[in-house]
Amino acid sequence: MTTKIGQLLVNNHLITEEHLGKALELQKKEGGRLGSNLVKLGFISEEKLVAFLSQQYGVPAVNLSDYKIDNSLIKFIPVEVAQKYMMMPVARLGATLTVAMVDPSNVFAIDDVKFMTGYNVEPVVAAESAIRNTITEYYGQTDALQTAMDSFKMEEGELLDFVQEEGEDVDLGELKQAVEEVPVVKLVNLILSEAINRGSSDIHLEPYEKIFRVRYRIDGVLYDIMKPPPKLRAALSSRIKIMSQLDIAERRLPQDGRIKLKIKGREVDLRVSTLPTLFGEKIVMRILDKGSLVLDLTKLGFEQSALKDFEEAISSPFGMVLVTGPTGSGKTTTLYSALSTINTIDVNIITAEDPVEYNLMGINQVQVKEEIGLTFASALRSFLRQDPDIIMVGEIRDFETAEIAVKAALTGHLVLSTLHTNDAPSTISRLLNMGIEPFLVSASVVLILAQRLCRKVCSQCKEEDKVSTQALVNIGFSEEEAKTIKCFKGKGCSTCSDTGYKGRIALYEVMPVKDEIKELILEGASAAEVKKAAVKVGMKTLRMSGLTKIKEEVTTLEEVMRVTFGD
Repeated sequence: MTTKIGQLLVNNHLITEEHLGKALELQKKEGGRLGSNLVKLGFISEEKLVAFLSQQYGVPAVNLSDYKIDNSLIKFIPVEVAQKYMMMPVARLGATLTVAMVDPSNVFAIDDVKFMTGYNVEPVVAAESAIRNTITEYYGQTDALQTAMDSFKMEEGELLDFVQEEGEDVDLGELKQAVEEVPVVKLVNLILSEAINRGSSDIHLEPYEKIFRVRYRIDGVLYDIMKPPPKLRAALSSRIKIMSQLDIAERRLPQDGRIKLKIKGREVDLRVSTLPTLFGEKIVMRILDKGSLVLDLTKLGFEQSALKDFEEAISSPFGMVLVTGPTGSGKTTTLYSALSTINTIDVNIITAEDPVEYNLMGINQVQVKEEIGLTFASALRSFLRQDPDIIMVGEIRDFETAEIAVKAALTGHLVLSTLHTNDAPSTISRLLNMGIEPFLVSASVVLILAQRLCRKVCSQCKEEDKVSTQALVNIGFSEEEAKTIKCFKGKGCSTCSDTGYKGRIALYEVMPVKDEIKELILEGASAAEVKKAAVKVGMKTLRMSGLTKIKEEVTTLEEVMRVTFGD
């Protein structure tokens, strides 16, 4: 807000020349807008200022507390832009975006938004305090993180100015000193605790040429959380490397480590991975929170018949049970839940994992270390001399592991493992392509389970969503079903950080290897033929499982389409 506005306020007898002089003096000292300084000094009320600006520029004045802003509008203006210009999108009609502004005369701000969104911008004026509160409420930048960020507004010659560009020599002594400084320690602690409080599964620290950003993966989707000053990237990554007992001098090679934290009395493990990129080290931390681990098969999302088939398979005295799906689809949770179900005093359970994600009482867990020769195959070979009843292999990656696992399954052991395939029937093809003979696959595999994780609708802000009958038919419902189904979505609230989703549930495709399937394997049938036969004998595909979750009002049409293919 310019001095021109100040002069207009004087001319209209709303403030005096003396008031204007004092406000300008404060602006020189502390910065800020002229209008907010006049309000701060008590020379004019916010209401009068807003009314004057509205009249002066011929734009409507709005009271933001009367608005329930649609969350879909927030994506049009990034938080940094909203904070820079003190603006807030409030409505959209056709190609026009209505934006509440502190200074509706700021043509640069209006042009920026036009360029960024492609919409015409219709400014309205609102009180600065109301816009600040609305930005905090809708963009979800917590006060704690904002305060931490504010503490890093560096001035010349301040603490961390020495951090140099990646690729140049960094004084390790200075770097070690910087990472122990209170602001760096505080910011790292806040990033970690905020991620755990928000229920994130991963934290990403990403250095780029001009920005350094922090993102959280919440319910399978990445969200931009904050952008610390790029100067801090070496200090922050080094602080995390010290916590994970990694070498802070080595910045050219990837490294892996772990951090153990205690938050509000519960222990949380973080798996840390560093990767040298063009502008510094990217760090990803996987949060392993034992307190949030659900090891109850009945709560994971199984339908009754699928659960019965799976429980029968893991209770078999021997044979192989395979869990398939992409990275991050919850395979480990399903396997751990299966193991804890069959973990009784009279059985010996051994696992080979890379890495061991959770420690389970009564189960002998082995961490695979390929660099010293302890591979899945060599661990599995040793297990057979340890008198096991049940063996869990983290992943079947090659012919050698697959061959030993199949032989173990045929010689009186129950073997559980995972594979990366898109659905249950194509797992058969993958084993055959690895070189396992068809007769060994049909004799050893008892059941194959494929899974995906989809987000659940937030129960606090759930509301009915009008979806056309045609859209429901397109996704796989029959015309009769489509007419009776009610769809729901979350409109966004503080519980779900305005996403409309809270928590995840698994979709399962459970394929018991029955006689009909065994015959097809021996005949060398394709994955499509195996799938057709499996559906005929009662298997529900991942898409079918998703349709059930829509009917049960657990998830949305968009989520099911996002995580499954049409069948």
